[in-house]
Amino acid sequence: MTGLLAAASERKGRGWTQEELDAMPAEELFQVYKETGDQSLKWPLVMRYVGLVKSIALQVRGVYSSFAQVDDIVNEGLLTLAGAVDKFDPNKGIKFETYVSKRIRGAVIDLARRQDWVPRSVRRKARDIDQASSELFSELGRYPTDGEMAERLGVSQDQYQEDLANSSMCNVLSLDALFEDREQTGGAEVADGACESRPEDSMLRQEMLEMLTRAIESLRENEQTVISLYYHKNLSMKEIAQVMEVSEPRISQLHSRAIQKLKLYMNQYMTGGR
Repeated sequence: MTGLLAAASERKGRGWTQEELDAMPAEELFQVYKETGDQSLKWPLVMRYVGLVKSIALQVRGVYSSFAQVDDIVNEGLLTLAGAVDKFDPNKGIKFETYVSKRIRGAVIDLARRQDWVPRSVRRKARDIDQASSELFSELGRYPTDGEMAERLGVSQDQYQEDLANSSMCNVLSLDALFEDREQTGGAEVADGACESRPEDSMLRQEMLEMLTRAIESLRENEQTVISLYYHKNLSMKEIAQVMEVSEPRISQLHSRAIQKLKLYMNQYMTGGR
């Protein structure tokens, strides 16, 4: 790598040919850019990940289909990607794809929020489901069944499952969204990079990640599969349905139920109910 950086420093003064850029693996290009700060490498590096941006844009298409086209979202994602390139540290042992996927998805959701994309009726039902699940979890000391949820909400099980599927798009943010309330109300910052500021922040982040891992392990196998395919593999609901050989509404139900359970588990931890 030392030889590569030396060559990169020499080339920086005279510019890079397209052949030189094409021949360099993305990881090496990233390392050279971070070490030299050569701005001529930034957009060639960003364009290496256009496919990732498009994949995420298609994955969350249900969020923005009422007010934007895929190309609009890809452009928004590329701007987010460009910012992430400058903030990412390749020496931390985190894959850039994992790092940036969360940010691109979050940028899409922020855009959708500004457009008020979720119908009020869906938001209301999602809040009702959240409240009912929290109340029953406290009363029962376990995750409530679909039947118990339907009874508490005063609807049939079929209606509850339909409402659950419809509210799935309210939960499309990455799992880090579970920590937002904690951060915004004075808890320790646990976003990427915060662990470098103080040792106690690093310990808190590690503890929260361990708790989230336990929470995911407490899910049913099919719920774990949906979470893994959606957040780790970046598959769309339709693609997950094909992989698991069930209907897309069923995947939406499993996704919403899994997020509800994770929220209950993590909220209990964050409020000291361990």
